[in-house]
Amino acid sequence: MEVILVSPVRPIIIIIAKAVPYMILSLIILICILLISKYILLVPIAGSIIAIFGVSLLYILLALSLGLFISVIAETQVAALLISGMILLMPSIMLSGMIYPIESMPQILQYLADIVPARWYIAAIRKLMIMGVGINMIYKELIVLTVMTVILLTIALKKFKTRLE
Repeated sequence: MEVILVSPVRPIIIIIAKAVPYMILSLIILICILLISKYILLVPIAGSIIAIFGVSLLYILLALSLGLFISVIAETQVAALLISGMILLMPSIMLSGMIYPIESMPQILQYLADIVPARWYIAAIRKLMIMGVGINMIYKELIVLTVMTVILLTIALKKFKTRLE
């Protein structure tokens, strides 16, 4: 990484080069999950596959932005692992609405759930896959995911250092 950081390449190019492989890998995993869901587990997919891919692509970009944000605020790899694993993973699982309905949570936890990106992705995917609604019915989720992505990416890009200290 030191060689990359001292090269004359612009920071945005470094970030794109690091993010593209993870984006491709995430899309391959998404395809595998959808194929297994549909053809092995026989889960009916009521909505548009293109819409599901679009929302998933946005969520993957958000997850990559969050990872980049964590990497620029953490001093060491251990700190980044602790932040992502301990501080973000459990709240994401518990407050996303994946296991427990958000409506049945106490009011304070409902407010906290609103800042968890997975909550908005799961809500959008439920509407697309189970209810079969069109993309025009998930504008709120798309706007929230987009705003979160832009905010995290902007902060991470501004804090990204291209010089060794």
